[in-house]
Amino acid sequence: MRDPSRIREGLSLEDAARRLRETGPNAIQPRRANAVRVLLRQFRSPILLLLIVTAGVSFLVGDSTNSVVIGVILIASVALGFANEFRAERAADALHDSVRHHVTVVRGGTAHEVDVAELVPGDVVRLSVGTVVPADMAVLEARDLSCDEAILTGESEPSRKAAPADGEEAATSMLQMGTIVHTGSGLGEVTATGTRTAFGRIAEGLGATAPVTEFQRGLSRFSVLLLEVALVLTTLIFVANLLLQRPLIESLLFSLAIAVGITPQLLPAVVSTSLASGSRALARKKVLVKRLVCIEDLGDLDLLVTDKTGTLTQGRIGFARALPVDGGTDAAALTGFGLTASEVDFASPELDVTGLNSLDAALWEHAGAEVYRAMRTSPPLDVLPFDHERRMTSALVRRAGEEPMLIVKGSPEDVMARCVALPDEATATLEALYRDGERVLAVATRTAPGATAFTRDAEHELRLAGFLVFVDPVKADAAESIGRLARLGVQVKIATGDSAVVTEKLCADLGIASGGTLTGAEVEALDDTALAAAARGATIFARVGPEQKARIIRLLRAKGHSVAFLGDGVNDALALHQADIGVSVDSAADVAKDAADVILLDKDLGVLSDGVLEGRRIFANTMKYLLMGTSSNFGNMFSASVASVVLSFLPMLPGQILLNNLLYDTGQMAIPTDRVDPEQLERPSRWDISFIRRFMLVFGSISSIFDFATFALMLLVLNAGIGEFRAGWFIESIATQTLIVFAIRTRRVPFFRSRPSFALIGAAVGVVVVGAWLPFSPISGFLGFTPIPTAFFLALVGMIVVYLVIVEFAKKLFFAHLARTPAGPRTPRDRVRHQIIRRSSRFTSRS
Repeated sequence: MRDPSRIREGLSLEDAARRLRETGPNAIQPRRANAVRVLLRQFRSPILLLLIVTAGVSFLVGDSTNSVVIGVILIASVALGFANEFRAERAADALHDSVRHHVTVVRGGTAHEVDVAELVPGDVVRLSVGTVVPADMAVLEARDLSCDEAILTGESEPSRKAAPADGEEAATSMLQMGTIVHTGSGLGEVTATGTRTAFGRIAEGLGATAPVTEFQRGLSRFSVLLLEVALVLTTLIFVANLLLQRPLIESLLFSLAIAVGITPQLLPAVVSTSLASGSRALARKKVLVKRLVCIEDLGDLDLLVTDKTGTLTQGRIGFARALPVDGGTDAAALTGFGLTASEVDFASPELDVTGLNSLDAALWEHAGAEVYRAMRTSPPLDVLPFDHERRMTSALVRRAGEEPMLIVKGSPEDVMARCVALPDEATATLEALYRDGERVLAVATRTAPGATAFTRDAEHELRLAGFLVFVDPVKADAAESIGRLARLGVQVKIATGDSAVVTEKLCADLGIASGGTLTGAEVEALDDTALAAAARGATIFARVGPEQKARIIRLLRAKGHSVAFLGDGVNDALALHQADIGVSVDSAADVAKDAADVILLDKDLGVLSDGVLEGRRIFANTMKYLLMGTSSNFGNMFSASVASVVLSFLPMLPGQILLNNLLYDTGQMAIPTDRVDPEQLERPSRWDISFIRRFMLVFGSISSIFDFATFALMLLVLNAGIGEFRAGWFIESIATQTLIVFAIRTRRVPFFRSRPSFALIGAAVGVVVVGAWLPFSPISGFLGFTPIPTAFFLALVGMIVVYLVIVEFAKKLFFAHLARTPAGPRTPRDRVRHQIIRRSSRFTSRS
């Protein structure tokens, strides 16, 4: 039998501290940037492994020049990748440290808010709706308690929980880490923490890595494309050079250099830099992302489901008046009934509205501390807290010399359905209040002779006493914020516990075109197929509970939408977990912040649209690098492949190819700072590998044509020797593939209608200057270059101008055709893996 004193007292502070030292933090994974781990991760890149093999082969065959050049390139590539990825991990650490996950525990007889990482076996933890169970626990007390355990068991129905009978330890009396409290409340005693829990072992088995996003899946598909191209090209080159009776080692080195040269080596660094700079930019705009990859998800967003309180309204709910509908109850008594049927803690010596729902908090703030002190002398005998199935709170009170009375307060529709002999004017009064856009609670009573406690079965045969009326003014900038999201291709739907009429009036006041309304009762009556179809067209979901919100989100996602849910209450936690992107606010309930991916420091849809824009900006800049790299690299390497077969010598040495690639990639590191044209931010960001393949073939071919023109210029006009030929093509190659960024970075024609960042201009010009200087530098002989005549540079300027003109013409035709081609469907993410790893991120150590 469990000791009741343990439930009241919990662990002592000293005992809790001792157990924390013994068992360690309640953490699944350390969440700190590790320089050694980041450095070793650089060598998992197939590109760098190719570089190592190429350098090793060069060294073994005595080609010291190539081995040194490739070695320097290898070190530079590793250093650039390490510096940017390590900085990005440090940024992720800072984001993680700024978000705390707390839970209420009983220690030394007092409730304390502690970080979930500080939980220890034996702690007594308070649980409420929406709470993510922070450790494995045994149920000590339960009131209508059930948990969503689908993440571990796959069962869609919540599991009912209860305290065990003496000597019994049934599954219904155990709570598992990572599951979610679906209904009710209770107390649990921690039995296991961290990786000693089932959830912890699963998360650890997944490697505790971040869930794969649509953006990351796109990068993987892109890598496969490059691998296919590189394998085909390098195999053909190697075989062709052997057939031409070139030396085996020279052919091998050249083929390996082509394989490396066709790949954008610094792609991980570019992505990491973009995400890190994006997180800092969002933080300045009061948007906090818990994980850097959430920024990518924001760019993919096309549907937002939000509550109306605080986003469309000011969120400053005030009590307006009490309207009795029963002649035997006056306004003061009706207000008193409403105060009694609340979840305020009458054991507290002073009024504390913390933790109360917004309507109860407004009611108590209107009544004031004096009323509270008077009422706490005779608190309710029993209280049945609010839940989203009943949508009401009930209290049992006894007045001196009178029979006990049951007071019920809640949603007017639900309370009135339990009433008998409704006054004739009640329904008309309620409808008039709704038409005015006011929020309303109904209050009803009945006598309960001899009762000292009660259950939900007692909430019947009530007598309606009247209505409590609240106001929440519309936000002045709400219409503008919704319009801004609409211009970004993000549709907004409203899910609220308020009435349909009130929400429809709000939409009308804001000028929001409504596609229809679904009520909670209608949602409940529809199967998944019918609800999915209805939800796509509806704009308002009214009188919906937590599980209904979560179901709606799940079905909208299944239809191919990238769905964000914005909520700040305990009742929003289930939907936040279900969404692609859970969004909450800094002032939200802890369970809502725990469930969210993104936290807004200012509850404003305009702030969220800033996050969407930043996500799309990062995607656009990453795509610039990919399109630049695939088209120019493919063109140059194809040219080199053809030239190696046609010419009697290699057009560029392996080390020169790799040096060219490193210089080019270094210049492109400034792309994350680049500006993005507004029209590229108007629609959700989606991957399209077929688009990248077509772009590579079209613009890579144009690049090859000008490479061949350079070959003709060097051989037929300038009669260049081998060293001069290589120097000339090196300069032409680095100039064209670097400067073409100004045409490819924008879809505008001509390209100078779009203004690049100063950093990109400086980097591109600097790379071209360095590339042109190398054949004349003191190390030109070591690199295998011979200085070239001035006439070449005059011809090069003309070729670059013609090249840019042709690219602009091709770009106009290419994107005109693209506009007529529909985008591919969005790929649903692996929800179970996503949920496990996203939820495990709250159980991490900061040390």
